[in-house]
Amino acid sequence: MAMDDLAGSSSSSSAMDAVVADPSHGWQKVTYPKRHRKQGAAALPSAAAPDLGFLPNGGGKVNVFEAVDRNAEKRHRALLAARDAADPDAARIAAATASAYSDDDDDSDEAQATRPEGEVKKPKVKKPKKPKVTVAESAALIDAENLAAHLVQISESYENQQDIQLMRFADYFGRSFASVSAAQFPWAKMFKESLVSKMVDIPLCHIPEPVRNTASDWINQRSPDALGDFVMWCIDSIMSELSGQAVGAKGSKKAAQQTPRAQGPEDCMVVAIFVVLALTVRRKPEVLTNVLPKIMGNNKYLGQEKLPIIVWVIAQASQGDLVTGMFCWAHFLFPTLCAKPSGNPQTRDLVLQLLERILSAPKARGILLNGAVRKGERLIPPVTFDLFMRAAFPVSSARVKATERFEAAYPTIKELALAGPPGSKTVKQAAQQLLPLCVKAMQENNADLTGESAGVFIWCLTQNAESYKLWERLHPENVEASVVVLSTIVTKWSELSHKLSAESLKVTLKNLRTKNEAALEAATDSGKQASIKAADKYSKEILGRLSRGGACLKGSLLVITLAVAAGFVLSPNLEIPSDWDKLQAMVASHLSF
Repeated sequence: MAMDDLAGSSSSSSAMDAVVADPSHGWQKVTYPKRHRKQGAAALPSAAAPDLGFLPNGGGKVNVFEAVDRNAEKRHRALLAARDAADPDAARIAAATASAYSDDDDDSDEAQATRPEGEVKKPKVKKPKKPKVTVAESAALIDAENLAAHLVQISESYENQQDIQLMRFADYFGRSFASVSAAQFPWAKMFKESLVSKMVDIPLCHIPEPVRNTASDWINQRSPDALGDFVMWCIDSIMSELSGQAVGAKGSKKAAQQTPRAQGPEDCMVVAIFVVLALTVRRKPEVLTNVLPKIMGNNKYLGQEKLPIIVWVIAQASQGDLVTGMFCWAHFLFPTLCAKPSGNPQTRDLVLQLLERILSAPKARGILLNGAVRKGERLIPPVTFDLFMRAAFPVSSARVKATERFEAAYPTIKELALAGPPGSKTVKQAAQQLLPLCVKAMQENNADLTGESAGVFIWCLTQNAESYKLWERLHPENVEASVVVLSTIVTKWSELSHKLSAESLKVTLKNLRTKNEAALEAATDSGKQASIKAADKYSKEILGRLSRGGACLKGSLLVITLAVAAGFVLSPNLEIPSDWDKLQAMVASHLSF
């Protein structure tokens, strides 16, 4: 047992000697030179401190691997020096990389120290900025004589190819505005934010008058077909450019950078296209009347962001011819965009702005009345007038901010819609088309609209005898409308009796009463029966007034005739008027009535 203890003691003593001989206990420490450089400065004061409790593992020595670390660092520096000597460029790249990704300013300074001595850092070369040239500055440089010479040249070179002539015409202005950047002509923003009264002269206000006159005279000699195709090409180009801007605005920044946006020459061509389009439409506004049906019937050209362009084009036509501008507004723009009362307020505002500009032009009323009927077409068609009347007389709950503007323009629109020589073909056609529309409007439970529609209905009766027959055909299904018309005639009898044809009215009322009798027998609804009875009552009252008026007229004419005859008998030498036969015929006709 004692031997075992002695052996154990000897073994323990050997182990302790081994520990003293190898303080690392057989573990090897992995060091990182870079981290060691950062922490070296902080480790030295700790090593010199008398308190050993803060040393790693409570050791009593500073660092047993200090010599090894110094040797490793020397070898690392030697390798770096050898590499730098072999490839100076790689050294500069490594230094720049180390500087960019350094975690500490010391590392950055060390990396910069590897730059070879005497090397000077190259300064960044700034790109020269292009001078900003405005549309006005470029337009002022256009020479009318130079333009005239160019137009003569292209007219001779492409004598039978007017489409190419017009393209070369546009190219000339494209070169003239080659220095204008998109920033100097933000047309989409200007059209979106400007009033119609301000955007109508963009950009033509910058073009010198001699240049405009030269271009207009040349345009006047082109054929309508070629000009129509050219106008369509201009509008297509503008719409395509606008669509490209919309895609760039909605997409990501990267997508916007990759989108082939109009820069440089394309920007100047946009300015040129607006210029030549305005010049063409102002000089030949009738071309637009042939183009607009294609535009307004295609969704490609419709939309809130594209509407200012359409309004701008029609405004150009109104600058050239006020009647053509109103025709385009009434036949295409307003019916297409304002057919529904619940339309877009911004759309309604733009449409009304254009109308207000047309109506506010000098001597607009006289000019428009003289052109109320052109080539057999009415300036304000019946359908447009019906839509405008409904917009001006909505129910109280449907009134909007624009209602007052509709009300202000309504008298002029009504005057234009009903204008024309009484009894003329166009007036008769308008009466036949308006009468059914008025019948529908009178039954919409809107007192203001009903009263206005009744007045237009009676106007239709005064302009066309066929309107009475149309009334008879519509009466069975629209008794309520007939009640409104008949009650209006009774109320305003003194005003309307001399405007309405007594004979036609008498025949129509008798036929209405006959239809009422048949309808009353078949009607089962109490409301329907009440309307039929009311219509029959008013018809009977009007017939009575017509009969009394006819009897009074017959009596008056008989008295006049007897007086004339008595005077002739008492004064046989009295000269007989040369138109005595006409007087007799007139009296006979009234007596027969």
